[in-house]
Amino acid sequence: MKKTYQHILELNLAILFISTSGPLGRYIDLPVPLTIGLRALIAAVLIFLFCKWKRFDLKIKKEDKLTVLLSGVFMCLHWITYFYSLKLSNVAIGMISLFTYPVITAFLEPLILKTQFQRIQILFGVLVLVGIYLLVPDFDLKNNYTLALILGVLSAVFYSLRNIITKSKVSTYNGSVLMLYQLLIIVILLSPFSILIEIPLIISQLPALFVLAIVTTSIGHTLFIYSFKKFTTTSASIMSSSQPVYGILLGMVLLKEFPDFHALLGGLIILSAVILESYVVYKKSKLFVEN
Repeated sequence: MKKTYQHILELNLAILFISTSGPLGRYIDLPVPLTIGLRALIAAVLIFLFCKWKRFDLKIKKEDKLTVLLSGVFMCLHWITYFYSLKLSNVAIGMISLFTYPVITAFLEPLILKTQFQRIQILFGVLVLVGIYLLVPDFDLKNNYTLALILGVLSAVFYSLRNIITKSKVSTYNGSVLMLYQLLIIVILLSPFSILIEIPLIISQLPALFVLAIVTTSIGHTLFIYSFKKFTTTSASIMSSSQPVYGILLGMVLLKEFPDFHALLGGLIILSAVILESYVVYKKSKLFVEN
């Protein structure tokens, strides 16, 4: 039981680190493909050095290469659509729309991995959806918020697919190795956008880019992949639903973006779902994926 508690704490630490993506995505003043490409490049170098230091095996079996490739493509599409959603709206809208993904994952995971539906998790997913609905402020369908919400939900679909297919390989490969290859794929896909590089502008944004690459990506996302060994993807996804709350709080402190009462109420409901899910995972080991 002590280890179970430790795994939950590690997952929530990963969630806290990943939540910095919202404020940073709003703050960094670069074209989105360039931001994502540089983020992936810096993080890939750091994770590669870590893998060499730990002497992880970097070889990918021939039969797994397509799966790893797809996971990288989905991760790239997830980041691109998510950051455009942030640029078109604010931290709250971008992160809230993305966090339809636990509900999406709850339905996609059993279909793709042929696992059993967990009714309790679908219930928590619905609770998260209610919280998300309350978090969304009033908006005009003619403004950018509509497109931002669509891109956010689309990003959620890509993120769900990436997490599910990555989970299928975490028992075979180290989490850092999988993250490294996903980052390299993103760098290759976005390399044509290197023509947009303006050195003085890049230099002015380097501190934020390094935080995004190190804290959000190298540490946060790698820890999140490691959690797939201990949790089902759906459990990890629903517990990570506190991320918008963390992100909105950071947005309030760093960007002076303050949500209204409905946003606070929605955040409370989401946190309630996270606490309940964590309690179920702690008490019922059947929600864990055994090594």
